[in-house]
Amino acid sequence: MAGIDGYEATLKILLIGNSNVGKSSLLLRFTEDTFLPQDEVAATIGVDFKVQDMMFEGKKYKLTIWDTAGQERFRTLTSSYYRGAQGVILVYDVSNRETFDQLDNWFNELSTYCTNKDVVKMIVGNKVDKEEQRVISRKEAEAYARKSHTLFLECSAKTRYGVKDAFEELVRKILETPSLWQKKPSPSNNVNVTQTESKQDDGCNC
Repeated sequence: MAGIDGYEATLKILLIGNSNVGKSSLLLRFTEDTFLPQDEVAATIGVDFKVQDMMFEGKKYKLTIWDTAGQERFRTLTSSYYRGAQGVILVYDVSNRETFDQLDNWFNELSTYCTNKDVVKMIVGNKVDKEEQRVISRKEAEAYARKSHTLFLECSAKTRYGVKDAFEELVRKILETPSLWQKKPSPSNNVNVTQTESKQDDGCNC
């Protein structure tokens, strides 16, 4: 049942990965359908986020998408933002081997700070428009994703390729895991206060 704001649920999604892999560009492309060249995109300091509505099977969901800084000096600012995330997109640059090799470290950080054990994880290889500079093959990345038990897609924030598909697939998997987003009834709703208990509260100034 949708809430009074018309949303079925609010979903928290994180974008993590090394600096310059295009996390901010992916966020901008998905939420505003725009693209800025890398040298025009300001480095994220700490955390930024945007809100986007998504319709799924006739129901409306609010996505809060958090773009975390990849620089090591900002990591202490962002660990708390893992709390409560239902979906995480780990981004690497298909033309940069180091950003792919660092995925192990990002998975370690995710397992350390994320409070939802069922969180949906997706690896995204960005910048496939730079095919001539590609150093990570799709086959290698798919094998890594299978080993890590995560979803996998390639995309390009520059050309739009795969960006919408990535977010829609992540949300679909989140919604297939009710424990991540369906609110449980509050135990207090099932408590019946007896007359004796009520009398004991008389005169209480709490």
